[in-house]
Amino acid sequence: MTPAEALARLWREAGLPEAALGGIAFAGTDPVLPSSFAIGTAAAASIGAEALAAALLLERRGGHAPEAAPRPAARVALRDAAIEFRSERYLRVNGAPPPDPHDSIHGLYRTADGWVRLHTNFPHHHDGLLHLLGCAHDKAAVARALSQRQAEAFDREATAAGLAVAWLRSFADWHASPEGAALSAQPTVSLTRFGDALAVPLPPSSRPLAGVRVLDLTRVIAGPVAGRALAAYGADVLAIAAPHLPQLGAAVIDTGRGKLSAFLDLREERARDRLRELVRSADVFLQSYRPGALERHGFGAEDVARLRPGIVHATLSAYGFAGPWAGRRGFDSLVQTASGFNDAEAKAAGEAVPKPLPAQALDHGSGHLLAFGIIAALLRRHEEGGGFRVRVSLARTGLWLRSLGRVEGGFACPDPGAADVADRLEEADSGFGRLTVVRPAAELPASPLRHDRPAAKLGMHPPTWPD
Repeated sequence: MTPAEALARLWREAGLPEAALGGIAFAGTDPVLPSSFAIGTAAAASIGAEALAAALLLERRGGHAPEAAPRPAARVALRDAAIEFRSERYLRVNGAPPPDPHDSIHGLYRTADGWVRLHTNFPHHHDGLLHLLGCAHDKAAVARALSQRQAEAFDREATAAGLAVAWLRSFADWHASPEGAALSAQPTVSLTRFGDALAVPLPPSSRPLAGVRVLDLTRVIAGPVAGRALAAYGADVLAIAAPHLPQLGAAVIDTGRGKLSAFLDLREERARDRLRELVRSADVFLQSYRPGALERHGFGAEDVARLRPGIVHATLSAYGFAGPWAGRRGFDSLVQTASGFNDAEAKAAGEAVPKPLPAQALDHGSGHLLAFGIIAALLRRHEEGGGFRVRVSLARTGLWLRSLGRVEGGFACPDPGAADVADRLEEADSGFGRLTVVRPAAELPASPLRHDRPAAKLGMHPPTWPD
């Protein structure tokens, strides 16, 4: 499938006007990364969808018109998009890579009958796994303990203990499971009308999302990538972090570009009151907490809609919104393992050890698909009125990636290092020092993408909207 065909399918499912589809141009073909999957196509289609939606919104605000423009309103090159899908790999702080966020025992392990992957980058996850295994914080000790375990049984035991693990499965095994089967009925980007409200006209502007206020209650990669993308189109993105929750430092730096960052501890009534005030004047509420977490504090989707009729409520999950795994913890690496990607990639490469994708494509793909859904919802709110719910999951993004086809000879493609992508890098000051970062891949000639605010340390700003 071509990027244009993949984008068109997303576009139609979101209910956007067919005439605008001619407003984007793609360049390049897969492979652009060493993989048997069409990662360049996925990157270009997801980033291109958000870019074309932004161009259409800009036209609605009195700017460039995708339907009638003599040249494309948006452009995306597959190579550039794939590089953006690996933005954290190329991040440099004062000329050096940031500290490795990975815990020493994270990763893939053999069991007595298969493989499991551990995600132990948060302290409570690695402490819990070591307690469960009864061993020291040492990779060899963990390997010995897991070699005596059955993969599926250990997965169930660890999940019941609130830990982040996945046992390796093939595509066939994943589809045969209740959790895998539940995904097939869910759309790649779920966009549904949510309550009644008047249409929200946006004043003329030279940037697609100027004046749009986004509350970003996400962490790690996928959700923050969505917020970073919205900021590049001009939105005011206020990231709300909980001071007691762990974070991944490099991800905070890389995805914090363009955002304000404030602390609110929702265990405190005063903080909840403050968040309610922010919601009342927000356009978008973006969140990636597990089901029930925000509801307990009074910030479920219905609560937010009552506070701000017409709001766009966007949610990210790991394994979808229906089925037995709807509430399960998950990260890109775990979803790749559980849903068959590591098995399929290894088989295509002729390797015996499970093989990850050369990018966290489920994270980045979900982030850009979420940004596309949000901008599509803003377009429809602008014209139809009402609020909208947008929902995306890592596992469903995986199904979408698979639907784009496989790449013959993909592993012959070189794996680009920092020197190979120098043309896509730029430098910027930040609260962490001088950064070298990947530029946004999308090109909007009428309104070039940029991040107006430097990446800031968590909690560096007050929890207020900018003037």
